[in-house]
Amino acid sequence: MPDKPYVIAAVLVAAAVTWALRALPFAALVPLRDSAIVQYLSTRMPAGVMLILVVYCLRDLPLTHTRALAPSAALAVTVGLHLWRRNALLSILGGTAVHVVLAGIVLTL
Repeated sequence: MPDKPYVIAAVLVAAAVTWALRALPFAALVPLRDSAIVQYLSTRMPAGVMLILVVYCLRDLPLTHTRALAPSAALAVTVGLHLWRRNALLSILGGTAVHVVLAGIVLTL
């Protein structure tokens, strides 16, 4: 068993490193707040991230199989609802509901 001063020193070092790692992002944000690049990325990144997620989720989807019906229809409903109403919650819930219903129907066939 390590002696008491060693354990205290280890705990203090771990606490200092943890505090520094948690404070570092806030210190790095100060110069980035006025950056034109960061402001540009903040408007473009959400759409880019969503596109990457869609491509990742649909990359192995066999388009000639009946299993492709539920995700394809859900994607179309999600995009259609979003273009129609511009409401993210409605789009997500509508697309999810279509996917759940169609996936249940396809599984029972």
